Amino acid sequence: MSTPKAKATRSDPSRAVAFSDAVIAIVITLLVLDLRPPETEPGGLLAGLLDEWPTYLAYAASYLYLAVIWLNHKAAFTRIREMDIGLQWANLGLLATLALVPWPTAVIAETARTGNLTDERVAVALYALVGALLCLAWLVFFAYLARHPDLTKDHVDDSYFARERPRALIGVVLYLAAGLAGFLIHPLVASVIFLVLPVFYAVTSHGIDQGPALLRGRADRD
Repeated sequence: MSTPKAKATRSDPSRAVAFSDAVIAIVITLLVLDLRPPETEPGGLLAGLLDEWPTYLAYAASYLYLAVIWLNHKAAFTRIREMDIGLQWANLGLLATLALVPWPTAVIAETARTGNLTDERVAVALYALVGALLCLAWLVFFAYLARHPDLTKDHVDDSYFARERPRALIGVVLYLAAGLAGFLIHPLVASVIFLVLPVFYAVTSHGIDQGPALLRGRADRD
């Protein structure tokens, strides 16, 4: 149970939500800076644009990932009634790691321009490492809420965020596996996993046990 002193330090989550939305919006905007016109000879623009396909793939994967993070963040905060200092730091840690996403995206885009396979292997490994760190930040966020169910709204099951921890752990494992596969086998193997994982997190944004139900509900409406 929380002490009166602990409750006195709690705050409404609205400011944290507004700040988080602003950070995510800025990070998404930074991704566009890596989409630059190719340096080509006259008449070679089409070929130059087509050669930039790894850059477009990296942008699409990162944008999709950040969009899904926003959806998951929004879903989590619809269940949070108030915040204490621990949850504030957990949220800031989450924002710190997602702010890194444009960095490996830019590295992938730059190595794609050089066409060096060794550098591309390192680039996808770096992207996978950042993805794993971000999932680890989610794991900390979910674990904190699982230990402090008094921070959530009355209608939220006390075990809800405890059940969310496996989602984050799956991401840690699969991103690390993707980085290893991309480094040892081929960068395209990692790229496929980078595109599949955000789809998984989009489907389960309201809980790992809600994904199939949401899909069934959509199918019934159709």
